[in-house]
Amino acid sequence: MRWWKMLGLAGIMGVAATGVVIARAERRRRAYTPEEIRTRLRERVESARADDAQPEGRRS
Repeated sequence: MRWWKMLGLAGIMGVAATGVVIARAERRRRAYTPEEIRTRLRERVESARADDAQPEGRRS
């Protein structure tokens, strides 16, 4: 019966290792270059400034 335990542990380790490989690949795929980050931050700042410049209308 001991070999069943070893087979089960090997299966669990295989699933965990596959999950790690998939997670690493996903992080690399979603990684942004520094220039992309700067561009996105600048767009956010400009958008926030444009929102602040618009009048809000009447308040009660």
